[in-house]
Amino acid sequence: MKAMISEQMVQKLVEPSNKKEIPSITEIQDWLIVHMAEMLDISPDEVDVTMLFAEYGLDSAMTVGMIGELEIWLGYSLDPTLVYDYSSIELLSQHIGSVLAANN
Repeated sequence: MKAMISEQMVQKLVEPSNKKEIPSITEIQDWLIVHMAEMLDISPDEVDVTMLFAEYGLDSAMTVGMIGELEIWLGYSLDPTLVYDYSSIELLSQHIGSVLAANN
């Protein structure tokens, strides 16, 4: 399942937010899509949210970096090992969105 997002959404997602409101699962997923596309030098439309991070060829340094940048954007601390337990954009965004919503 490939995701479609607009250029306007891309710009919004690549800039960290200082807000503390909780992003939706869709917003988290869209941020991850844009970030993956930038890391892999592909179009966001080419990112398959169900594909495993390992299938994209991401190594541990890349995934830790991605989680670090996601922490900055969200304004919340995340365990870098989340990408091993929730190993696709779809699974990771659902988990993070659900946990944030339940804790706020």
